Amino acid sequence: MALSEQDVLAGLAELVNDETGIAADAVQMDKSFTDDLDIDSISMMTIVVNAEDKFGVKIPDEEVKNLITVADAVKYITANQG
Repeated sequence: MALSEQDVLAGLAELVNDETGIAADAVQMDKSFTDDLDIDSISMMTIVVNAEDKFGVKIPDEEVKNLITVADAVKYITANQG
């Protein structure tokens, strides 16, 4: 069963919280990973790998650079779920 954007957002917020300590409720669709949430590239790669495992998607390295906001990541994961 495919997850909704809300489910993906909640799961992604949990991953961000686990990796960075940022409160899950601070991870909102309109937030930029780097500008608003201050996530560095190393933490971002960890989050991406964990998201691939959690959601069963493959996020190619060349796609990661396009994931600027939380919404970008949520939409990508939602569209590419197995």
